Amino acid sequence: MYIDDKGGYHFTDTPKSADYIPTPHLEAPRPPVQSGMRYTEIIKSIATTYGVRPELVQAVIRVESGFNPTAVSRAGARGLMQIMPVHIQKHRISDPFDPRQNITAGTRYLSDLLKRYNGNLNMSLAAYNAGPSRVDHYNGIPPYPETRQYVQKVLSCYKQYRRMEK
Repeated sequence: MYIDDKGGYHFTDTPKSADYIPTPHLEAPRPPVQSGMRYTEIIKSIATTYGVRPELVQAVIRVESGFNPTAVSRAGARGLMQIMPVHIQKHRISDPFDPRQNITAGTRYLSDLLKRYNGNLNMSLAAYNAGPSRVDHYNGIPPYPETRQYVQKVLSCYKQYRRMEK
């Protein structure tokens, strides 16, 4: 699968470019949601504060919530970056559905994970999805299909956002 700069999906079983990502049994990432544009400045500001690329934060939000600030997962994660209740308390978030608070907490957590895993994006994203204890236990991406698919989706979106910024 390949997502072009305009968000178009291209599928093939004979890729002729390195842009194609193998996606066995992988649901395609959600297309960009126009409402996400309203968070661009907040994302850039907070990402800069925590030393995380804004495109990575955008990719995480896109995969986690599709830019829906009121999203709630069946596990209880809330808001744009799907902050778990334990992190809501830890980061003293008064309103997990407030975009600025949610993006701040999620980006801070992502920054902490990137530091913990020495900038290893795959392990950091896996830890964001499955938890650092599971990544540590397996010394890498856990063998959970959901987590492996999550990492691939975020990386695909991240790559797309990076191309858009050029």
